[in-house]
Amino acid sequence: MTEGVATQLHFNLPVDDELRESLETRCQALAAEFPEITHIDVTLAEDGAGCAASGHVTGKNTEVAGHANAPDPELAADKLLDTLRHQLRRVHDKRIFARRREAQRTHPRRT
Repeated sequence: MTEGVATQLHFNLPVDDELRESLETRCQALAAEFPEITHIDVTLAEDGAGCAASGHVTGKNTEVAGHANAPDPELAADKLLDTLRHQLRRVHDKRIFARRREAQRTHPRRT
């Protein structure tokens, strides 16, 4: 795993090693893309129509959660991680671009 990032995967249904490794790889990629992440928690469980996946990501000034349903556990996990990545991208971009907009407003040439 990426240094400093705790990843917990919970399975309330039978999964194979290929799915487990795929989830770990995707979590590593998520942690590499967003260095502010410190903890990733993913849970896969059966529901009436197939599989439900829920996840929670925390980090420095960051906290996002997501949920996805699909007939297949792998598809549910992919949807969940895509949702979490999208939410993290929005939070990350807001933080960065807010600083840039503020710097542009207070630039010495503009005053």
